[in-house]
Amino acid sequence: SWVRHTTELSGGPAQMSAPYPEVGLQVESAQLERRLSFARRGLLWGVLSGITWGIVGVLLGLALSMPPFSDSHPGSVPLWGLLAAPLVGACLHDTFAALWLVTYNVSSGRGKEYMRTLRTTPGAMICLGGIFGGPIFMSGYLIAIRLSGAFYALAITATYPIIGALLAALILKEKTSARLWFGIVLCMVGAVLVGYLPPQGGTGTYFYIGIAAAVVAAIGVALEGIFSTWGMDLVDANIALGIRELTSSVIYLAIILPLLSASGILVAAASHKSFLILAVAGVIGGYSFQIWYRGFNMAGVSRTMALNITYALWGLLFGWAFTAASVTTSLLLGALLITAGAVITVLNPKEFLVLRRVDRHEVAAQVSDPAGDRL
Repeated sequence: SWVRHTTELSGGPAQMSAPYPEVGLQVESAQLERRLSFARRGLLWGVLSGITWGIVGVLLGLALSMPPFSDSHPGSVPLWGLLAAPLVGACLHDTFAALWLVTYNVSSGRGKEYMRTLRTTPGAMICLGGIFGGPIFMSGYLIAIRLSGAFYALAITATYPIIGALLAALILKEKTSARLWFGIVLCMVGAVLVGYLPPQGGTGTYFYIGIAAAVVAAIGVALEGIFSTWGMDLVDANIALGIRELTSSVIYLAIILPLLSASGILVAAASHKSFLILAVAGVIGGYSFQIWYRGFNMAGVSRTMALNITYALWGLLFGWAFTAASVTTSLLLGALLITAGAVITVLNPKEFLVLRRVDRHEVAAQVSDPAGDRL
């Protein structure tokens, strides 16, 4: 070998220097460029996750405005009866999302991982996170869409990083920063602008109930991040998402809908166009979660979350362009402030373009620490 030959000629240990140092520099440069390209693609997945979730919000709002979900109007039935329809919609969304993820995982050879993961402690934590992110988040989200409108539900639920950071400070005893509190103030001002006045023609009491439901939804998805992070450190993200959606679907079908005597709405929906729209929304929603976590692994959690939060603005854009819904000045300004506050909370703006590869354990730590400065 080259080392042995050099040793023999010099009569002693060889000098450990490569004969072609420029080759090593070229290799390092190529590896760096591949890592940067990998991270840039992750940013694109983050943008796409925000776009797709904005589309889902518009589709859900459209479905809930059609029969059989629109058969009950605010004021015409008791509030409890009015809530049954959006919960059926949430059930259908999560069921179709679960079917999409099961199909994807089985076709890619991951089918056996479901039962193996469910027998472990991480699997149990993912199921717990699925309760917060499924029945609690989706129920609050769909109720907010039904009572307040999709635009308002999208804007208020975009505050979840703020809530997650506060919960992490309370539960995980994580330190807060001036940047976090500045982001909280922006989100609070934005939330007041969004939720202070109902849209023209809206029913005041039910509008505010819908806003409250959106806040509950944001708390649910923030808690999901905390619990699911503990489980996903050792579980494939696609399997974890599949279990999350299955958990939600089973709870809806086996517990929530029977308790509400809402099975009739579920059966009736199958013969309406809204059923197909919910199916499409469920598949897109499942895909949106997939690419969201793909972005975590490729570009880092903070950057991906900052880009995903823009779903509130994408929802406004798509709703304004493709539906008859109107966008008020206060709603638009409030959505902009909420988005800016949430982005500032999860990401230091000065570091957004500093790309580097993030390993899996750092990703898991970042999910539980949305206000951290590691990226």
